[in-house]
Amino acid sequence: MCEVPRAKEAKLDPPSRPFERRALRIPLRSSVTLEADLSLPAASRGIVLFAHGSGSSRFSPRNRQVAESLNEAKLATLLVDLLTSDEEAVDERTRELRFDIDMLADRLVGLTDWLCDYEPAAGLRIGYFGASTGAGAALVAAAQRPDAVHAVVSRGGRPDLAGPALERVRAPTLLIVGGNDGPVIDMNWQALAVLRGEKRLSLVPGATHLFEEPEALGAVSKLARDWFRDHLDPSRSTKK
Repeated sequence: MCEVPRAKEAKLDPPSRPFERRALRIPLRSSVTLEADLSLPAASRGIVLFAHGSGSSRFSPRNRQVAESLNEAKLATLLVDLLTSDEEAVDERTRELRFDIDMLADRLVGLTDWLCDYEPAAGLRIGYFGASTGAGAALVAAAQRPDAVHAVVSRGGRPDLAGPALERVRAPTLLIVGGNDGPVIDMNWQALAVLRGEKRLSLVPGATHLFEEPEALGAVSKLARDWFRDHLDPSRSTKK
């Protein structure tokens, strides 16, 4: 569990540091090793850990588009496969592991603890970007690491899957939902009422669950970028 220094004490990468991309294999205390892709811009102002949704992976084109937008704003990103290759094969047949929110949240907690000790990202505030079922896992993990997680963004998420953990989330949380994603809109309004910290629900007009409509994902990227910059960037953050 880590707590990042306050804004005036935050350690930032020097401007001369080049943009880095790394393929990583991250061992967790649960004896599981996860595949990940790290993008670390020069002078990064925070880092966002992605929690992918149902049946997705670190290669999700939608999440990669969002990640690129964050990188352009000098926010580092860590895209991780929360399931191993063997587990993905099982999940492809049973579709059960993608809904194992407790297991996925435990892995996000493990990844968060790993990031706290990872020297290239030392001193960077951590945020979560969760999509679909991954948003439920991200909220559970944020509740378990309130001192380490400084912001959460949910895209077309299932915050209802976080259950009672929703009341314990302290990180500022942005819920982004497609304006034509009827049932998910209702789930997110209900979750918004339960969340106790700083919170907001943003509807993207005309968008459906996967945000495949023209400009829809661009709107998601902008909303996420602004939220993370406001809460992860020490020079802009309003977090007390």
